[in-house]
Amino acid sequence: MTAPFGCDTFMADTISMAKRGGKMAAIQVKSELTARVWKIEVATGKVVAAGDSLMILESMKMEIPVLAPAAGKVLRLMVGEADPVSEGQVLAVIEA
Repeated sequence: MTAPFGCDTFMADTISMAKRGGKMAAIQVKSELTARVWKIEVATGKVVAAGDSLMILESMKMEIPVLAPAAGKVLRLMVGEADPVSEGQVLAVIEA
């Protein structure tokens, strides 16, 4: 899955889960680069739209936004502000 609006700073994997007899998907938002979490812009439980900023990473003095790949609810934030992250690391999980 590619980032919305041509932003190429993260990748996402979709995992199917059963919920009340229906289907939903948990989307893992992963970092595509080694960086540090500069700012978290959402909280667990917040409903986001596709393209909303989840957090901002900092690498080589550049700020890189991590955008929601789909609309849904933030199930879990896997990192905190100032945490170092590596390429492929899960940053957040969204229920779509």
